[in-house]
Amino acid sequence: MGTEGARALLEHAGTLTLQTGNLLNWGCPRKKCPATPGEEVRDCIQKTLTEWSSKIGQDRNQETLEVLECTVAQAIEKINPEERDELKVSAKLFIVGSNSSSIRDAVDLACSALGVAQLDSVIIAPPPVEDGINLSLEYLEPYWKELENLVQNKKIVAIGTSDLDKTLLEQLYLWAQVKPSSNQVNLASCCVMPPDLTAFAKECDIQLLTHNDPKELLCEASFQEVLQESIQNVKATEWIPLWLLRYSVIVKSRGIIKSKGYIIQAKRNAS
Repeated sequence: MGTEGARALLEHAGTLTLQTGNLLNWGCPRKKCPATPGEEVRDCIQKTLTEWSSKIGQDRNQETLEVLECTVAQAIEKINPEERDELKVSAKLFIVGSNSSSIRDAVDLACSALGVAQLDSVIIAPPPVEDGINLSLEYLEPYWKELENLVQNKKIVAIGTSDLDKTLLEQLYLWAQVKPSSNQVNLASCCVMPPDLTAFAKECDIQLLTHNDPKELLCEASFQEVLQESIQNVKATEWIPLWLLRYSVIVKSRGIIKSKGYIIQAKRNAS
């Protein structure tokens, strides 16, 4: 077992980047389908960590790295450049720690993992706000500016939002230089699209999509728990997840998913 070697590497690293690769390549979710998106994320993180740690030798003199990359090699699948025009590469980004600079890292890593120069669309889930504070345009602005910079630098084609009501979506639309192309609505919280939101979206050519993601797809405690379960005696509480990106590669002409995966980045907060 390589858990000792994996633990030693984690004790010396400052950043952990975990990539599941194409889930369709390695049967995750397993035969028993996860009931929720949150269960799928946990399942995939656990399987990736377990597989990665099992392949690490126990050589005490092995090279220690500041940035540790945890991947399942056989699941990594880059896009063939000749097929790129036939595919749509979309991502949804969940910021776990409230830091807008994470957005560039997430997009760069997704492009690198898939072997593409740009993503066709990125939807950002509302970053976490403190208890008792409502999500506001002022809070969203630094995150949206980061996305706009990435559009201007041709790293992303279109950008969208998630779970904004009509008032906040309108405020963002009027303020933004690069307008939101889409807004996801969680049908668990409203069975029917709100009429005012539908009317505004139609007027401004914003696509309304549906989703079933929880408010927190991956919380700090959940990440630490799965890390502890996967690698024995690791100091899991030192690791804080920064962001989680879920990507999908769809064949445009047939609407089928060719690839789907997660990329997660965490920092070690050793006191």
